[in-house]
Amino acid sequence: MSVSTTLPIIDLTRFDGAPAERVAELERLRTVTHEIGFFHLTGHGIDPAAADDLITDSRAFFALPDATKLEIENTHSPHFRGYTRVGGERTQGNIDWREQLDIGPEREAVAEVDDARPWEVLHGPNLWPDQVPQLRSSALHWMERLQTVGLRLLRAWAESLGAPAAFFDEVFADPDPLLKIVRYPGHDRSVTDQGVGSHKDVGALTLLYPEPGSTGFQVQRDGEWVEIDPLPGHLLVNIGELLELATGGYLTATVHRVEPPAAGSDRVSLPFFLNPALDKALPTIALSDDLAADARGVGRDAHGGELHAVYGINALKSRLRAHPNVTERYHARLLRSPELSR
Repeated sequence: MSVSTTLPIIDLTRFDGAPAERVAELERLRTVTHEIGFFHLTGHGIDPAAADDLITDSRAFFALPDATKLEIENTHSPHFRGYTRVGGERTQGNIDWREQLDIGPEREAVAEVDDARPWEVLHGPNLWPDQVPQLRSSALHWMERLQTVGLRLLRAWAESLGAPAAFFDEVFADPDPLLKIVRYPGHDRSVTDQGVGSHKDVGALTLLYPEPGSTGFQVQRDGEWVEIDPLPGHLLVNIGELLELATGGYLTATVHRVEPPAAGSDRVSLPFFLNPALDKALPTIALSDDLAADARGVGRDAHGGELHAVYGINALKSRLRAHPNVTERYHARLLRSPELSR
């Protein structure tokens, strides 16, 4: 059972406004992400047509025959890129009822992975469908635009917490973003009642563009599931566990989930995850005494595992859990690593 609500709205243009307006919006950003961890973002400057194009191209891909989509299934990628069939990903060990494309930075694979840097297995090329060639350009363009927005937000957070605007710049100089292009097919919940199960995001920052009119996105507040109504033209933003870690728990990585649409319908969603370089650790912000007094501290991750400052360890642990088919085919030995199993 859930109730429906809208979230606070942050206007990115106010960070470039008059001094009083700017300070007020920075304080609002800090307060919202301390108390809730989610907000709607306007003033981001992204042309709605870019989202429309990407959704159109994404639907063209998802409409392809299953055999064609499986030509770029992630089982062909040791880097966890490509297509995941319905039921092929898991959250908290349970089946997610969605199909998706995972797209990261276009990089060369690491020929010999250093055992001390196991996250290097995540570096590699994307898998693209030949039948929808325009999807590559629309997806990479979308990632470029959202990365710009996300980096502006990170500088604003640093300032709102009393640090220099450039506090996080070095670890995000060569970031490792991830775009998931997701389709949630409607069903009767006879197999599972989750589109994607309850979780916190493992990285630093998530910018989500839900398809207009879509439903089912829920945030947990005070032990209750709250359904979030999307706002046209707005991004839905939340912080991840790394930013919670960098603030000693002052900022909140909030548990959220997606319920499947009704049978006979579907929805497309575009979550973009902005993360630092895989080998970087977010520096810890030295909070003022009054803010530090309200910091909750940081426990274990949403799976009960240990949170690491180095992003690549968290990212690899998350992929190994979420995609057992890829893990078993390419990375079974990594499951024996003490660092990745706890």
